[in-house]
Amino acid sequence: MASGDTLVVFTAQGSIATATNFAYADARNNHPVVAYDATTGSAAMFEAVMPRHYAGGGVTVYLHWSAATATTGETRWSTAWERLEESGTDTDADSCAARIASDSTCTATSGAIRILPLVHTNGAQMDSVAVGEGFRLQVEREAAANSDNMVGNAQLVKVEIKET
Repeated sequence: MASGDTLVVFTAQGSIATATNFAYADARNNHPVVAYDATTGSAAMFEAVMPRHYAGGGVTVYLHWSAATATTGETRWSTAWERLEESGTDTDADSCAARIASDSTCTATSGAIRILPLVHTNGAQMDSVAVGEGFRLQVEREAAANSDNMVGNAQLVKVEIKET
């Protein structure tokens, strides 16, 4: 497959709660969302297998999100990978790779979707996930970060992973 091809798409219904400070399932006008708290950092996991057409390069994770009520302010988002390879990772504990983080300004209309790209190079930033291996992607709102000043919940709608 070529660079820029979509590898995986996650919807809100596919989110898995983390052990602590988890984002929770919610809905907005019958659209499923994952709600992230404004004051405490919260996270959700998404699990898949790296497709066979993955060419082994870096990826861009696109977070499709909106503000629950706010029309101004910024959120701080991060993503981290966890490789679930054969005879490797012990699933009794989380072992996510280093986080990639970025700020995203909410739209002037509450509920309008913003798309934030987070670029991960292949190798360590992706926990060395390879073709055909399982992985989890952790998506976190870092509400305690100084740059996260948006009042109210953030709502994650979808996550797309594209090869870059």
